[in-house]
Amino acid sequence: MQRSPNRSVAAIAFLFAAISGALFFVLGSRVAHRPPSAGDLWLSLRFHDRSDLIAWILSWSCYMYVLGPLCIALVIVALRYPQWRNRVVFSLILLLLTWVSSDFFQRVFMRPRRVDWLVKHETAFSYPSTHADISLVFYGLWAVLLLASDLPRRSKTATATVLFGLMLATWWARLSLGAHYPSDILGGVLLALALTFAGFGLCFLAGIPLVAQRRARSD
Repeated sequence: MQRSPNRSVAAIAFLFAAISGALFFVLGSRVAHRPPSAGDLWLSLRFHDRSDLIAWILSWSCYMYVLGPLCIALVIVALRYPQWRNRVVFSLILLLLTWVSSDFFQRVFMRPRRVDWLVKHETAFSYPSTHADISLVFYGLWAVLLLASDLPRRSKTATATVLFGLMLATWWARLSLGAHYPSDILGGVLLALALTFAGFGLCFLAGIPLVAQRRARSD
């Protein structure tokens, strides 16, 4: 009996989710309640205090006063264009789940923040970086969803490039402002990947399409 393609893809997604989750916990156990490693410190200093104003503006991208209006705009898109509804609902659920999970695991690992912070002293714990995981599951995810869509190639490629760039720039900004160690950024990325792959796997199992269905060619 052949396994359905959806189940095979779901199995691969769950495998990647398990690997990302395992790496997230391994890294968290290594950095929690321990002094930062020499590599963490070296990379922190290399990125620290570079264009503080730009870094602070980029950090806004993952605060509620920016994400909130963007989420409202996505809801409007979902109401107006049913073909985008699954993708919008998936992204909003994943965003909320990632936000809650990041806050929960910060309290689990309780890694202290850096003392050389700039502009704003964050009071939450350091690992994982909420900016890193939020930027990946929102801006990074939408870049992927756009690339997999049936929108015109030039426009979707340009928009996806901007979104990927914003995601990477946000990671840099958190290091520049001294808000996180590089290992916190990596932890946020791993957490976001684990949740995203798990979400994709569930959607494949449930038969919920997240990409545009290719039309069959007529002879």
